[in-house]
Amino acid sequence: MLVDTHCHLDFPQFDADRDEIIKEAHSRGVNRLINVGADLKSSIASCALAAKYEHIYAAVGVHPHDADSFTNETFEEIARLAKNAKVAAIGEIGLDYFRNLSAQENQERVFKQLIGLAKSLNKPIIVHSRNADNFTLEILKSLMPLKAVIHCFSGDDIFLQQCLDLGFYISFTCNITYLKAESLRLTAKAVPLDRLMLETDSPYLPPEGKRGRRNDPANVKTVALKLAELKDIELSELEKITTENAFNFFKLK
Repeated sequence: MLVDTHCHLDFPQFDADRDEIIKEAHSRGVNRLINVGADLKSSIASCALAAKYEHIYAAVGVHPHDADSFTNETFEEIARLAKNAKVAAIGEIGLDYFRNLSAQENQERVFKQLIGLAKSLNKPIIVHSRNADNFTLEILKSLMPLKAVIHCFSGDDIFLQQCLDLGFYISFTCNITYLKAESLRLTAKAVPLDRLMLETDSPYLPPEGKRGRRNDPANVKTVALKLAELKDIELSELEKITTENAFNFFKLK
């Protein structure tokens, strides 16, 4: 059994064959999926997918790219959705100072507000951090205790250790297979097995050899294979541990 802890199957890239892609992943042993909201519309769609498929769970949130358009009404709707029994987390939320599609002060405001929602509902958070690791960490530290996973980890060894010290989980996607991602592979190798989770971030970041094409949840197996190689353990052991981590973190059934 494998768990893709972060995908976006509601995105338009899957409109033509969404059901087929979901069935294909399931047939390849991806028995749980977390479909992650990026804004209010996709959070609603994530909940709809979770309602349709027993093995799909939802996360609801607003990506930092959309922080400028975040209103009180948006928060109220996200809060309403978050009470659904199949909403496993609040996310993705965080900071993106690479593209800066929303003002940094708005990104920080929305990040803090949605962390507050997660704490009030006792749900974990899925954190996006790009070119903002120090600022992300400052906010997370100020609002501890928190149950968090840093998704699609891309930070350095210092950020990794700080996250581990706070008890956070670390998730990797297919970009660990990229030819020029040696430093990321070294970082992944350093993550303790009991803090490790797998994701695809579909439709983004397909594996090496498939770059330029759409990613899909079946490729979480590629992440597992690479991490098992880096950890020098059997694939079955890597799958067992990361699946247990995901089940425990997101309270899956």
